[in-house]
Amino acid sequence: MIRVGSSAPEFKAESYVAGDFKEVSLKDYQGKWVCLFFYPLDFTFVCPTEIRGFASKEAEFKEAGCQVLACSTDSKFSHKAWFERDLKEVKFPVLADTAHEISKAYGVLLEDKGIALRGTFLIDPKGVLQWMSVNALGVGRSVDEVLRTLKALQTGELCPVDWKPGSATIKT
Repeated sequence: MIRVGSSAPEFKAESYVAGDFKEVSLKDYQGKWVCLFFYPLDFTFVCPTEIRGFASKEAEFKEAGCQVLACSTDSKFSHKAWFERDLKEVKFPVLADTAHEISKAYGVLLEDKGIALRGTFLIDPKGVLQWMSVNALGVGRSVDEVLRTLKALQTGELCPVDWKPGSATIKT
């Protein structure tokens, strides 16, 4: 079972990236932080709100040295059709987990439905999982909270409740 502090499961998948298809692996981002988020399905209702949320904060993630990656069990062709129609602003890779291997490895696959829960994973530059959160299908996540948590982890310090970037950390 995946858990915080363990090595993040490796993956390699065909992806849709801003108009093109490209093979993407976790190893491609060695030495960088990675925010990997899963969503259930293309052409749905909550998913585009989250994807747009990550796209609107992509520059902040990049500034923090973090690559955003999205993943669903849809095909790269489905991603292309949906993103070119409705989500043109998205520039980060969207992985096509049609074999369900990635979502299964990260513990978010609903096998009876063949889709992933809304899982979010922050992986450090050494490939270690540092944070994870999984939401029910009907509840969108907070991109601001993911970004805040990333920045808290990057301090290397103890961060108190409701810590925000620039706030004091706890010195031991």
